Amino acid sequence: MLLVEDDAGVRRSLQLLLQAKGFDVRAYAAGAALLADPLADKACCIVADYNMDDLDGLDVLSGLRSRGWAGPAILITAFPSPQLAKAAADAGYSIVLDKPFREHVLIDTLTKLVGPVAQSVT
Repeated sequence: MLLVEDDAGVRRSLQLLLQAKGFDVRAYAAGAALLADPLADKACCIVADYNMDDLDGLDVLSGLRSRGWAGPAILITAFPSPQLAKAAADAGYSIVLDKPFREHVLIDTLTKLVGPVAQSVT
C-alpha cells in the first residue's frame, strides 16, 4: 500500500495505524518521491493527501494511472468540496475522506477495497 502525506505527524500516525492493522505500507512525504519509486507500481492501493507542496493527490494518481497502475485509491483532504469530490472521482479515486476522520472509517474503507490485510510492496 502507498501512503503519501506531506504532514510528517499525520503521515507517521497513519503509517503506524495501517501497519498495526496488518497493512504493508510505503510512506512518502511528497508526490514526486512516490512517483520516482519503481516499486510504487506494484502496490495494491494508495491513500493520498490532496493538498501537498509539490503535486496534489490528483496529480499523483494521474501519474500512476499513466503508467498503467489500476489499483483502488483513497483521497484524504482537509479541504472538502463538491468540486474536489467530482474531480477525485473523475481521476479514479474510489472515495474522498474528509480530515479529520475516524480511524475505523479508513480501515473499513481499505478492507472493502483490498481485503482485510493488503498485499503490497516490501
